Amino acid sequence: MSMKEYFIYVGAFILAFLLSSVATPFAKKIAFKIGAVAYPNERTMHKEPTAVAGGLAIFFGFVVTTLLFVPSIGHEQMTQFTGLIIGATLITVVGLLDDIYQLSPRIRIVFQVLAALIAIFTGTSITSISVPFIEAGRIEFGYFSNIITMLWIVGLTNAVNFIDGLDGLAAGIASIASAALMIIAILFGDPIVAGFGIILTASLTGACLGFLPHNFNPATIFMGDTGATFLGYALAVISIQTMLKTYTALTLIIAVIVLALPIFDTTFAVFRRAINRKPIHEADRGHLHHRLVDRGLSHKNAVITLYIISGSFGIAAILIVMNDFALALLIIGFIFVVWLGDIGLSYLKKNKISD
Repeated sequence: MSMKEYFIYVGAFILAFLLSSVATPFAKKIAFKIGAVAYPNERTMHKEPTAVAGGLAIFFGFVVTTLLFVPSIGHEQMTQFTGLIIGATLITVVGLLDDIYQLSPRIRIVFQVLAALIAIFTGTSITSISVPFIEAGRIEFGYFSNIITMLWIVGLTNAVNFIDGLDGLAAGIASIASAALMIIAILFGDPIVAGFGIILTASLTGACLGFLPHNFNPATIFMGDTGATFLGYALAVISIQTMLKTYTALTLIIAVIVLALPIFDTTFAVFRRAINRKPIHEADRGHLHHRLVDRGLSHKNAVITLYIISGSFGIAAILIVMNDFALALLIIGFIFVVWLGDIGLSYLKKNKISD
């Protein structure tokens, strides 16, 4: 990688950071004017009416930066990039309307599926997965590729939205995940498409970090569904456009590990609500961030704890593409042992109280 390319990538990160940071106060003013305001309730941590729709600043920083820098890399991925921008714009607009009018889950899903289809029909698709433990070494999805891609995009869009429950949590985790994808693209990406993926991930990381100082506890503005759904969609699409273009094995699995925290938190939220016979979209206090706060951690400490967990998953993913499976599995295994231990202690405590 030449020095010129490094300057381009660093420039994309810095510009996205600055644009997002500068745009955040304007997003706050817009949010209050259009009624995108979060009022305190029994589930929220804030005590004052707070502007939502801060995600507009993240979206602005990312889109403007990528529109300026992606053409400088080349045109081989421009169709996919166009699909990403159009789909992300649709997701952001629907998220903004949801922050104002509280749209029904059905309406949100319809537009999320539409945004996923835009990405799919512009060339973003999970066609196969590399697995080193089978004889063929690769599983082809064939006719199911578009369905799997749609489930990935819609699922991750909602997963990031689900974890947006504490100040700075979603923005921080998204920046960590994007940075991990960026490092993998820099070190191990296909030389033909690596530059495209690096610009996207550098811009997304910079846009998230530019917003984070305004959003970290005590937050002066929330990203709202405007930002959370945009980040989920962007990470889902970018992970396909970068991870599936590497020459390493376990491509999709690497993306799952990088994004493990929102994926597993959402998966268990779905199971929890299904077992309790509650609608999947109905909010509760069973998410990891709520459990940490309920266990006595301060708001900031809970967020930092989840940053560490997300960062550990990112490191594990990088180790896997470096073929250091033992250390990666040790990190992942330790996280799950601690998590299962927490569930066990909670279960015993609950039974003891009921007795």
